[in-house]
Amino acid sequence: MNERTRLLVVDDDPSVRALLRDYLEGHGYGVAEAADGIQMRAALERELPDAVLLDVRLPGEDGLVLARWLRERYDLGLLMVTASGDVVDRVVGLELGADDYIAKPFDLRELLARLKSVLRRLQAGPQSAQGAAPPAAPEPPPQPRRPFGRCEVDLASHRMFAADGAEVTITAMEYELLATFLDNPNRVLTRDQLLMRTRNREWGPFDRSIDIRIGRLRRKVEPDPQGEPRVIRTVRNAGYMFVPATG
Repeated sequence: MNERTRLLVVDDDPSVRALLRDYLEGHGYGVAEAADGIQMRAALERELPDAVLLDVRLPGEDGLVLARWLRERYDLGLLMVTASGDVVDRVVGLELGADDYIAKPFDLRELLARLKSVLRRLQAGPQSAQGAAPPAAPEPPPQPRRPFGRCEVDLASHRMFAADGAEVTITAMEYELLATFLDNPNRVLTRDQLLMRTRNREWGPFDRSIDIRIGRLRRKVEPDPQGEPRVIRTVRNAGYMFVPATG
């Protein structure tokens, strides 16, 4: 963690907010609270957190609407809290750009582990606009952009660009997928391998998060997003394979 990592807990249940505040502050985090979308926006104006723990079931604007709003405006960690067994909410939350999810009732230790994983991935990405301490050593020479379908990936800045030079927004996990594929061209990678490299946990039989992220990446990098995938190919009963362009 940085000097004091800031979190924002958005949940309409005051007892849940109090529980999370006490637990997370006990582990060295600074915690702000919000009961709904209005309070969440007010809290963001006061201080931008490093990550948001966002309950899906909220009064007024639900968590899925707020997740989309957050992703369109901020580069921060986003952990969705869903009802137990509500697979649809989890899938939609991931499609909207959530970094991870946890189901209620949750074990506080698991929530902390998932939160730490999200923060580690976020810190591995580009530094926030609020500024980080200058690097202790000179930066390495810039690496050339690597072609990936109809885009190019800048490994030095963890960013992706379209052919016309416009930046294409990607999440930390999407970048990790891109980097993994670039390191393993023309090699079949199983869902388990991809999950372990991007989320540091084993794949469950009903975990569709990798499939969802691959679908989102294809819409950004495939020459024909509506056609048969040619860049990130599905290998039946095996996984996915990145096929670089030739010639």
